[in-house]
Amino acid sequence: MKIVRRVLACAFLGLAAIAAADPTTVWTLADPRQVGGHAPTVWGAPQSAADGSLRFDGAADGLVLPVNPISGWGNFTVAVLFLPEAGGPDAQRFVHIEDTHGARLTVEDRLVPGKGWYMDTFLLSGSGPAASRRALIDPAKLHPLGQWAWAELVYDGRRMTAYVDGIQELAGEIAFPPMTDGRTSIGVRLNRICWFKGLIREIRFYRVALAPAELPRAR
Repeated sequence: MKIVRRVLACAFLGLAAIAAADPTTVWTLADPRQVGGHAPTVWGAPQSAADGSLRFDGAADGLVLPVNPISGWGNFTVAVLFLPEAGGPDAQRFVHIEDTHGARLTVEDRLVPGKGWYMDTFLLSGSGPAASRRALIDPAKLHPLGQWAWAELVYDGRRMTAYVDGIQELAGEIAFPPMTDGRTSIGVRLNRICWFKGLIREIRFYRVALAPAELPRAR
């Protein structure tokens, strides 16, 4: 009987882990006119690619959605499947979430001509001297251009961790209370700087802080 209970408990834990890895919200970027059931404001002319992704030109292409997909969440994981291309700006902020109080989450890549890209993730809450902020960025952690990768930002209510394809890059503590309603831009920062050049296929939002083994991988 004890063995049966242990087997059932292990099976339950396995199912719980699988359930935890299911994204709460998935935005597939195939059509600039509709993302996640929302009609975005379209800047420039992002192009639908044959593989079901959207191509951004690094100069004028972007989308703005009138929603904050992680509003009210104390823990979360944001995962972006993207392919950065050569020839874009040095700093490219391809996901920017901001709420009505100015709290902010961004996922950005930085290009090093002839060498590749490295990731920059950022959280900000509050303003002035009392603001809580943290950037996770390391120019030494380079990745190749022209290849698909998952950029992942995980927050567990205390600690922020950045991953690329499930491999941890950096981590640090930050107080980041649940965000309120707001807006999300894709392919550019909300104030129309830091344009992204390349492809974005999917953005996943999980209402849990995923463990490394649960994070999606492109390679």
